[in-house]
Amino acid sequence: MTLLSELAPGSQAFVTDVQARTASDPVAVRLRDLGFVPGEPVKLVAYGPFGADPMLVQVGFTRFALRRSEAERVRVSSEEPSHV
Repeated sequence: MTLLSELAPGSQAFVTDVQARTASDPVAVRLRDLGFVPGEPVKLVAYGPFGADPMLVQVGFTRFALRRSEAERVRVSSEEPSHV
């Protein structure tokens, strides 16, 4: 597993989970509400021009600009999750 913030532009992966820093972390809750849920495909479209911040990320058909600190909370895997 790796972090969303570590992907190369154009790379696709699958969300494994979102790390919360506290029990009611509002950033983690918001990321899950936006669609960063386990098994969801995610693609890093591009990095911003200054310090790779923000990052343009696509989940499904929707694109979001995320701060690097937000993308560091999303763990991803290059392997598609198996559905039993």
